[in-house]
Order: sequence, then structure tokens, then C-alpha cells
Amino acid sequence: MRKIFINQLVKAATKNKKIVLIVGDLGYGIVEPFKKNFPDRFFNAGVAEQSMAGLAAGLALKGFHVFIYSIANFPTFRCAEQIRNDIDYHNLPVTIVSVGSGLGYGNLGYSHHAIQDYALLRSFPNMIIASPSNNQEIEGTMNYLLKNPQPSYLRLDKSLELDCNKKIASINPGKWIFYKNKKNKNLIISTGSVFTNCEKLSVKNNDYDWATLPMWGMKFKNQQIKNLKKYKKVMTVENHLQDGGFGSWLSESLTQKQNKIQTKIVSKFLDKKVIGKVGSENYLNSRYGLK
Repeated sequence: MRKIFINQLVKAATKNKKIVLIVGDLGYGIVEPFKKNFPDRFFNAGVAEQSMAGLAAGLALKGFHVFIYSIANFPTFRCAEQIRNDIDYHNLPVTIVSVGSGLGYGNLGYSHHAIQDYALLRSFPNMIIASPSNNQEIEGTMNYLLKNPQPSYLRLDKSLELDCNKKIASINPGKWIFYKNKKNKNLIISTGSVFTNCEKLSVKNNDYDWATLPMWGMKFKNQQIKNLKKYKKVMTVENHLQDGGFGSWLSESLTQKQNKIQTKIVSKFLDKKVIGKVGSENYLNSRYGLK
């Protein structure tokens, strides 16, 4: 995912001189193509994420589309105030790129586990969450974000390079992408890098259709009702804690029509017992929620 992201960014920056990349002293082995081609639009803010976000906001006010890039919680929780007050409040074209979704950096411990980031970012009214699950979805989400600069959060897996062999015409916020659509009354829906988990669930539960939602956020809840009411039962899947996560967000979309829609939503998520645990991503996922 990281290589696809940087390749798309380099390609876009060749045509658009307003694209800027800022890193927090991380990303080596990935970001060099951008640095080499556009040295005047590449900045290393150092281990100073609050300054990185503030710099991004200042450049965005001058008309630049700024991408800030770091690992897991560093470009989100460390500079939450700057994201809230500078970027989202002023509706600025800044894309926050976080690498290592969920337990991608499992061996580095809790400081690197991105398991509460949805809860933080989806609380900002103008923020779009882009959480692709495979190569085609990262390409589609990047195309949208580049054409529609605004406050956005791009959540990338650390090492996933998964080709789903599906041609996706376009990806838009709130739009479901179906990978199995047999008009069943039950549905599996996910966001982010849990594609293989859902693929297994889809095989195991043949009476379930299967879709992903790569782009979502506070502004797109009402769009979900039309699709949700078609199903008797919906199972959400995410590599995040339950509270403030994707399943919670989807459930909230039903609250305004609670008495009219009988859809039941159940969720698969990471157990809070994972907090404080260290191990490989596969080990932690299998033990604490995503089998």
C-alpha cells in the first residue's frame, strides 16, 4: 500500500505543483521517489508532529494540498489539537497519512498500535476517513483525495500488497464496494486492511453478501440507511476497538430511523484485552478478535 501511495502521489505532483509532502523523520525506503523528484516540496519536520501539522495547515492556507506522513498514532494522537483546531475547523486540504493500521506494528507495542484512531478522526465533522483494503481500493481512494482536496485521513496497512483482481470504476465517500452480491438477506461489511479475514468469513458464511466501505466519516451516515435496510443482519469487521470504531459508526447511522428499520448489526473488532500485549500482527489478531 505504501508504494502505491507514493507512486500515485509522485504521478499527481508531476502535474500539480501545489502538492507537498511532509514526513515526521520516518518513511525511509518509501518516500525517496517524491523527495528526489520534488525536493522543494518535500519537508522533514523531524520528531515534532505538532509542528508538522501546524506547518501543513499554514501551507494549506496558501493553497497547497499537503500530505503529512508518519507511523500509526504519531500523525494523529500526538497532534490531535492541531488537527482539530487548524486543519478540520478551517476545512483545509490536508491529508493525514498513517501507516501501520490496527496491529501492523504489533511487535513494537501499544505506542505503535493504531486501534483507537477511527474514534479520534471520525469525531471531526469535516474529516473523511479513507481506509482501503487492497491495491485497487488504495488507487481509488487516492484518485478521489487528489481530485477533492479537503481534511482527510488515509489509513494504510504497513505491508499489505493485495490485488483483489476486481476492476473498481470509482470510489466515493459513503459508497459500498461489493465483492459478493447474491442478494442475500445478510451482509459482511468492513473497512481497512481486514480483506482476507472477510474473504474467509464470506466463504464460511455463504448466506452473506460481502462489501467494503473504503471512505466514510461523520458527513456520510445518512447515506448508509438506504443500503442497510435491504438486509436482515449486517456483520461489521474492523481492526480497531469497538468503542468509536467502524461498527459503532454504522450503528449510529440507524438511530434516526430506529423504529422503521429492523436491520440488526453485529460487530467483529479487537478485544480491549489486546492493550499492553506485544507480538506479531497475525498472533495478536488471532488471539484478540480477527480470526
